[in-house]
Amino acid sequence: MAFVEPVTLQQGNVRLEPLTLAHEEGLRQAAADGELWNLRITSVPAPDATKAYIETALAAHEQGQRFAFAVIDATTGRVLGSTSYHDIVPAVRRVEIGYTWYAQSVQRTHVNTTAKLLLLAHAFDTLGCPVVGWRTDNLNLASQRAIERLGAKKDGVIRRQALRRDGSIRDTVMYSMTVEEWPQVRERLLRRIESHS
Repeated sequence: MAFVEPVTLQQGNVRLEPLTLAHEEGLRQAAADGELWNLRITSVPAPDATKAYIETALAAHEQGQRFAFAVIDATTGRVLGSTSYHDIVPAVRRVEIGYTWYAQSVQRTHVNTTAKLLLLAHAFDTLGCPVVGWRTDNLNLASQRAIERLGAKKDGVIRRQALRRDGSIRDTVMYSMTVEEWPQVRERLLRRIESHS
C-alpha cells in the first residue's frame, strides 16, 4: 500500500481530484489563460506538452515519488490548474507540496488558499505527517511570498540545485511547516477563505 493513496478532496467549490489523462484538455485551457508556459520559473506545460506533463506525473506516482491533482471548480467542472504532493518520503512521513499552478483568472483568489488548506489537512490529519515542505525557484518571489503567507518557515537555500526549462541553473528556496504549527495555520487559512466569501 502506498503512503499517499488516491483521494479526492473538496471544500466549497474547490475540488482536488487525482490527475488523469481525462484532464488533458482542461489543463491545456487553464494554461492558455495567461499563456503560463512562457514563465521560465514554473512547471506549466506548453499546449503541445500537456499530455506528456500528465504522463510524467503518473509515472512519478507509480514510483511513489509524486501524487498530482487537478484543481477543479466544483460548480462548473472547469479545470483551474494543478498541484501535487512530491518528494514523498514514507519512512519519515514527509511530503512536499508543489508543481502548483493556476489559470491566470483565478490567481490571487480563494482557490490557492483552499487547495493548500485541503492538502495540509490531508497531510497532517490523515497521513500523519510531522512536517510538510515546499521548494521554489529563488527568482520566483511571488511563490516565496505565497508560501510565507501560509505560515511556512524558510529553511534555507540550496544553491545550483536544479535546471530551469531554459537550461539555466536555479537556486532552490526550501520551506517547511510542522504539525505543531498546523492548528494556528489552519485557523488563519479558514479566516482568509471566509473573507473571500
